[in-house]
Amino acid sequence: MAEPGAPASVKEFEERLLDVALSLPKRLKQCADYVAANIDRIAVSTVAEMAEAAGVQPSAFMRFCQIMGFSGYSEMQRLFRESYVGGWPDYATRLDHLREMGENSGPRLLAEFVDAGRASLENLLNTVDPTALEQAVEVLAGANLIHIIGLRRSFPVASYLAYAFEKMQVPAMLHSVAGRLDSTSAIRPGDALLAVTFSPYSAETLDLVELVRGRDVPVVALTDASVNPLRKLGAVTLTVSEVDFGAFRSLSATLCLAIALSTAVGAQRRS
Repeated sequence: MAEPGAPASVKEFEERLLDVALSLPKRLKQCADYVAANIDRIAVSTVAEMAEAAGVQPSAFMRFCQIMGFSGYSEMQRLFRESYVGGWPDYATRLDHLREMGENSGPRLLAEFVDAGRASLENLLNTVDPTALEQAVEVLAGANLIHIIGLRRSFPVASYLAYAFEKMQVPAMLHSVAGRLDSTSAIRPGDALLAVTFSPYSAETLDLVELVRGRDVPVVALTDASVNPLRKLGAVTLTVSEVDFGAFRSLSATLCLAIALSTAVGAQRRS
């Protein structure tokens, strides 16, 4: 069976990735999952680096590129480099250099995480769709009650959003599933759900999103990949790309987006 033609834009790439991801065999699925969560890396990484990060051989990653419609990795990379011309921060090279030094002192780690945070913040303007952000503000500002869920690594962001809304007198409820207590009965028509989840996505969060979408309750999602299950569930998705160091990711860009989103919602409700 002939492979489809190459996507003509990043948006087409994301749509195709969403379509093929679930039907791929294990190794190619690893490629798809890594690319979905790190789509910003394609423009600045080699195929060997992408394959290593995804936990597969370069040949498997090349096969993934072909399934996506490209002749090879270079053609796929070209699509992303052309999309980021003039706006791509070259911090990846600097972070790689610091990793190679192999130092783990407090000052060195601080420098590494500062660089990662700076890169994440600069990438934020490229990853968040302004139209989706405006739509998210409209949905949340018009809700009777905003329900917030974010578990594990997402919990600091979710708890900050609950705090910010409380201070701005925006009705909001934080769902923490503490003690395995189910608070879904509190979600009523006219409310909205604000979900924060990163790959690998929290099963509890996805279950709640699916449940409330079945009730026609709108969902806004803060996530780290534009190709994700939340999108298929009809959520308004705001994509955040956090640059990692040593497999640890800060929440610099995510918290920046949370501050902007909550402030915009608070301001619109007062207007």
